[in-house]
Amino acid sequence: MREVPAAAWDALVGDSDPFVEHAFLDLLEQCGAVGPGTGWLPAHVTVWDGEGLVGALPLYEKRHSYGEFVFDWGWADAAARAGIPYYPKLVSMVPVTPATGRRLLVHPEVERSGGYEPVVRALIDGAFEARAQTGAGAIQILFMTETEARAVASDGRLLPRLSYQFHWHNAPYASFDAFVECFRSSMRKKLRRERRVVAESGVEVRVLSGGALGPEHWRALGRFYRDTCATHGSPVYLPPAFFELAPGFVGRRAVAPLAYRGGHLVAGALAFERGSHLYGRYWGCDGDYEMLHFELCYYRLIERAIARGMTRFEAGAQGTHKLRRGLMPSAIHNAVYIHDPALRGAVTEFLDREAAGVRAQMAMLADHGPFRRAPRDG
Repeated sequence: MREVPAAAWDALVGDSDPFVEHAFLDLLEQCGAVGPGTGWLPAHVTVWDGEGLVGALPLYEKRHSYGEFVFDWGWADAAARAGIPYYPKLVSMVPVTPATGRRLLVHPEVERSGGYEPVVRALIDGAFEARAQTGAGAIQILFMTETEARAVASDGRLLPRLSYQFHWHNAPYASFDAFVECFRSSMRKKLRRERRVVAESGVEVRVLSGGALGPEHWRALGRFYRDTCATHGSPVYLPPAFFELAPGFVGRRAVAPLAYRGGHLVAGALAFERGSHLYGRYWGCDGDYEMLHFELCYYRLIERAIARGMTRFEAGAQGTHKLRRGLMPSAIHNAVYIHDPALRGAVTEFLDREAAGVRAQMAMLADHGPFRRAPRDG
């Protein structure tokens, strides 16, 4: 990332995405989460008009499929059995961060002047040039915006792939109580009971952000993250250096609901915000506190989003338990290119079936949401 001036890169980013900012991507490199030995090698594509940066595509050369959250292990296994090269592959996303946002970064002045599609084509050209240079078996663009998905489909070289997560969308609501009043009676009672359990447990919750988060908070958040990974047997993608360096790189974007008992910090969640979007990322807890996970990871962050007039809150990958708490199934737009013709044909057929299944599952889940009338997917 340090080969590209931060100001030039950030001029492309837009107003509501903290993860494709130069600082966050640079933090991942500087802390050692990305780079040699991690399976994530930066291969970013840039487009210049003279001395001006007009387009960028965050891109990584990968030799595994960990940390992507849109799974292609089956394709890789099938390729290996058939003797078809699949790795390395090229992936455009924010490493180990299953959050939606822009991937095909185009300068806003270029967009306004009608130059969006030519720059998008140039970025995709760059990805294909990188594929030829590396011998990559696949190119993937993951968690992109709907606008980008349409542009990629129009280009025609990558196949669309649909998945979903659970996101909260602001109606807008005047308050958290107004949000909960939209629930069916039984769901409303359960949510209020969960909050009451925490309120009566002797735990004090504080929501800190930006400079109010000191080194001791970041150390605790790092420990909570590692403990949660150990509890669930998950890979520890972020080294301790991420939490040590984060305040200087992305501290102004950080939000942390923290739980104290007897003056001691016993649990915490880490989220990032920018503009109209809020993204929950990590959580951990010392001990077992009933319903505290939901309070810190969902309810306090939804309260913050409502109070600040934000339009969307994402709480990470997976988790049907989010549905009953007001996070609704929302489409995730991805795209893939498979270089081997035989494998590409098989994947094309699979993607058509997968998309139909995803749409059916999203509709079924929406029908079982907590709202008296399910809000439309945003």
